[in-house]
Amino acid sequence: MSRQIALLRGINVGGHNSFPKARQLQLAESLGFEDVSVLLQTGNIVFADPGTPPEATARTLHEAIAAELGLSVTVMVRTREELAAAVAANPFPQAVPEPKSLHVTFLSAAPADTSALDALDLDAFAPDRFELVGRELFLWCPGGIGRSKLAEKVNRARLGVTATSRNWNTVTKLLALADA
Repeated sequence: MSRQIALLRGINVGGHNSFPKARQLQLAESLGFEDVSVLLQTGNIVFADPGTPPEATARTLHEAIAAELGLSVTVMVRTREELAAAVAANPFPQAVPEPKSLHVTFLSAAPADTSALDALDLDAFAPDRFELVGRELFLWCPGGIGRSKLAEKVNRARLGVTATSRNWNTVTKLLALADA
């Protein structure tokens, strides 16, 4: 059975956009989604593919969250196959043993203008590195994401698309849930 993974941006972060895990599960099931699992409190919902394109599923979830909770939350949906392709495309396999040092930023589309990223002098931020692969931006910060100047610059780069990030631990757990 094919699966979809919804990635909600900014849920339960810093006391904002409260949307408890149990409520996420209940909302997804009320929309007719089946075999629903929620990973963590931060907006990671895995469910049987409802037979709609991921963009339509994202729109349905966004509208339901707005109607029921009054929250305007960006929702991105990837199929199980798209998530598996992102995991396989990891340009930093050396980071896998330290999964909190590797983050994947899921983009709503491949950015048409990458000049803000292209202008970054990666040597100035070593050993931190990033790589854009299609609709995913991989960011590896061996010293930790919280102290990384590169992470700060990448997160502020204007790419003209919406984005939400997950650490490698979460990404691989989502794929395992999709495969279960």
